[in-house]
Amino acid sequence: MDSTGSSDPRAEVARLAADLRAALERHARGGRWSAPGGASPRIAGSLEAPHVEAQAEAAQVEPAHVEVTHVEAAHAPVIDLAVDVPDAPPQRVRLTLAEVRAELGECTRCKLHETRKKIVFGAGSGQAALMFVGEAPGADEDRTGLPFVGKAGELLDKMIEAMGFARGDVYIANVLKCRPPGNRNPQPDEVASCSGFLDAQITAVAPRILVALGRPAANTLLGIDAPISALRGRFHDRRGLRVMPTFHPAYLLREPDRKRDAWSDLKQVMAELERLGVGPRPR
Repeated sequence: MDSTGSSDPRAEVARLAADLRAALERHARGGRWSAPGGASPRIAGSLEAPHVEAQAEAAQVEPAHVEVTHVEAAHAPVIDLAVDVPDAPPQRVRLTLAEVRAELGECTRCKLHETRKKIVFGAGSGQAALMFVGEAPGADEDRTGLPFVGKAGELLDKMIEAMGFARGDVYIANVLKCRPPGNRNPQPDEVASCSGFLDAQITAVAPRILVALGRPAANTLLGIDAPISALRGRFHDRRGLRVMPTFHPAYLLREPDRKRDAWSDLKQVMAELERLGVGPRPR
């Protein structure tokens, strides 16, 4: 029987794993991306406490493993503390937006750094229930370092206001953080270099709904390859998060007849937010 009065070895294993996870989280917040004790002889990069293994053997269950993904300059910044405990879901250290931005730094992970003027990280509320994701910065964004500030951004602002929100109530980001030359479509290596930072932004903000603006953003978020016309108009699931793909504001400027369809998509988002009890604040 342990200090809590429990004689269940499985509960003891879970408690020990939670203690170890909390210690590793303190290391991560302090800027230390590993913990003492040496690597496991069986799983590279994992840390196993001998007393945890002994308890697990007594309980005839797998020992709790805490895997720490080290942060490398050429990789995405997400830190996994996956705890493999029976009946317990994996848990992850959640970085703040400021920490994600610090990890991004003055990024040189892909060729776009050679032609960009400014990194365009994202803007808005760090606790937004609603997040918009576009594909990449344009010329105005590259000049200012802010997302969606050109003509397409002005239209997006109107769309957000029509939903009852202010721009500062939502969070806005792009798949790419640097402008592709000539506003060409993102290339696979560029998306691969940036997608981990977008994942970390989404984790930090923890929105209830994502709105994917245009095909590149929708395909990146959903991990598929499909035209936006086949995706819009209904919610999709992304790891338990609801995603509504719709037309990019730049496309709507070229094809104003499709604004009605985009508004239909946004009305579904509004209805779902209301159902979740996280609609716009009264003004």
